[in-house]
Amino acid sequence: MADVKTMVQTEVVIDGVVSLLAQDQNVEELIHRIEDATASTGRFVRMTVVGNREVHVLVTPTSRASITVATVLHDARDSGDIEFPYGGFYDPGFDG
Repeated sequence: MADVKTMVQTEVVIDGVVSLLAQDQNVEELIHRIEDATASTGRFVRMTVVGNREVHVLVTPTSRASITVATVLHDARDSGDIEFPYGGFYDPGFDG
């Protein structure tokens, strides 16, 4: 049986909008930025998501946020480099 390569995937939900963080994102630092935004009248919080895309989310004192961490199959495209965005479904068995 071949070794299965995995990675940790972090799901962020802010006011019902789900985002999966890119691999290079510092979750603890993001938590602090969300906490800081809720302590103010609100501000945009930037994060890089799967697909190597940058997202800005307005977080206010009334925003609801949750962060979930899970182990999933490895996706080599998920580098967090916004210079190389990608989309679509990932098939780890496809070489083409």
